[in-house]
Amino acid sequence: MNKKLAFLSVLLALVLVLAACASPATPTTAPAQPEATQPPEAAAKPFRVAVIMPSKINDLAFSQSMYDALVAIQNEMGKDNFEFVYSDNMFVVEDAAAAIRDYATKGYDLVIAHGSQYGSSLSEIAPDFPNVSFAWGTTVDTFTDKGIKNVFAYEARAEQGGYVNGVIAAKLSKNGNIGVIGPIETGDAKLYVDGFKAGATATNPNAQIAVTWTGSFSDVAKASEAAQTQINAGADALTGTAQMVVGAIGVAKDKNVPWFGTQSDQSSLAPSVVVASQVYKWDIVLRQLIDLIKKGTLGGQSFAIDLANKGEVIQFNPDYKLPDDVKAAGQAAIDGITNGTIKVPLP
Repeated sequence: MNKKLAFLSVLLALVLVLAACASPATPTTAPAQPEATQPPEAAAKPFRVAVIMPSKINDLAFSQSMYDALVAIQNEMGKDNFEFVYSDNMFVVEDAAAAIRDYATKGYDLVIAHGSQYGSSLSEIAPDFPNVSFAWGTTVDTFTDKGIKNVFAYEARAEQGGYVNGVIAAKLSKNGNIGVIGPIETGDAKLYVDGFKAGATATNPNAQIAVTWTGSFSDVAKASEAAQTQINAGADALTGTAQMVVGAIGVAKDKNVPWFGTQSDQSSLAPSVVVASQVYKWDIVLRQLIDLIKKGTLGGQSFAIDLANKGEVIQFNPDYKLPDDVKAAGQAAIDGITNGTIKVPLP
């Protein structure tokens, strides 16, 4: 073996020895892959309500009572969870019916026809939308006798607050002559007037209660005229119901005659003469409706607000200096009705 061949043999052996002594190769680790992500859950849809009202949402009466309740529910649940739209000033029943049908077509969870004058329309529309829930008031009729299963009804036991206001009015009246202005002798309007008369005569059996039915929920001029006529006849305290009473309140303010309100707090219209107001809190009903609808019940039940469940609240006007004994009599009437010791008599 020549020297060159011997050198190559030694070099090859050395390479083999070094390779054998080297550290084993470290396997290459693939880059970490991100974990598979689940698609985000779809955001829960808000509960959607549409309401049709006979007058403006700021009427300080029937329509505002519902609007204020819807705002209260939205503040409670959050705008992401509760949405509502409204059509107000729908005093033409045919226009209201078209709005009811339109909202139902758009798939609102609850369509409220806030007015007893809408009942006939609702009974015709509701069967066409069996998956939409409807509600109307003030009434107890859910149309179940017609086979309709998706209509709720609600009412206000307005005679209770009417009774309290009647007690206070009879206490304040100097001559016992008290005037009442009502729209149409039906629904919560009739209940309120009947309750007011009962409270006034229970307090002063000799009280003379003059009731004028104007035949309209919205005719402000007729309400003004009725109030003026009653004051001219000697009335020294007035009350009334429906959105038209803003006219009567204006007359009471001009003549400095105490006024007793219902449905909404009316003290802002005439702080100097509005003594107290029965305020409707429809959110008491709305919470129950929302819960039932979410659980799959779309109708067939009726609800009532009253003094006991706080759906009706007597709000005394802090700007009116009501004598302590008169306010105490009003509070005693509230307590008596709430605990059942006073039963408001109705004709």
